[in-house]
Amino acid sequence: MRRAAQFIGLALVLSMTVLTSTNAAIAQDAQPSVSTADALYCQERRLGYWFYCIDPEPEPRGEEAIQASTASAAEELDAITGELRELKAQAILYPTPANVTAYIRFQREQLDRASLFSDVWQRALWQDPALDYTLERPVGALAKRQWQDARAAERDVVMARLSERYGLFYFFAQTCGACEVMSPIVKSVAERWRITVRAISTDGGPSRHFPNYTVENGQRPRMGLEPGITPAVVLWDSETRRPIPIGYGVLSADELQDRIYLLTTREAGHDY
Repeated sequence: MRRAAQFIGLALVLSMTVLTSTNAAIAQDAQPSVSTADALYCQERRLGYWFYCIDPEPEPRGEEAIQASTASAAEELDAITGELRELKAQAILYPTPANVTAYIRFQREQLDRASLFSDVWQRALWQDPALDYTLERPVGALAKRQWQDARAAERDVVMARLSERYGLFYFFAQTCGACEVMSPIVKSVAERWRITVRAISTDGGPSRHFPNYTVENGQRPRMGLEPGITPAVVLWDSETRRPIPIGYGVLSADELQDRIYLLTTREAGHDY
């Protein structure tokens, strides 16, 4: 009797263990996975974004956000230029009303942009004299005339003292047509400012404007001048004992005097 009771108890324990395992397995199978629940909750019911069915993309962090939101002005300008070229190409190759109109509209936008830039540029110059280059080299008719008169007066003061230190070498040729035009100009400038001129004939022929000429004997190579080009005017500095080439070909009297003035008085870049 006792053994029968033990057997019945053991059977009950085994049956309860099996039942517990079976229920756990059933419960595990019955519990929906996260993805299954999401599909049931979101897709079948069509709840949409605001019910957190679609995870929002994370916000960019730090430098990534700055790089994504800021493009350089040069890149933006390149993009505008590229779009303008593309629209122009389409309008030329495929001249439909739509293509031509799109190009004209976009081009007009850029013209408006350029006009605004020009207007702001001008206003900035008006308000800041340090930016206005025309104060140094005027372009208006009245201001330019006043600047030229002042420059001519300053040049004349320099030219009046020039003969104390400088003289002129003038290279000509009897067969040179340009020399017939340039010779009287050189002579008149030299006489006005009492500058000594040494006329040198490169072909041995005379000059009616410079009867006391000499024949060339290797002077041009020693001065570093281009051989065979006449007329040529060279200023000689008696203090430094060096030649200063003034120019080749025909020059007006004003241009000849301006070059002498600039090369003896002004440093390169002073007027600009």
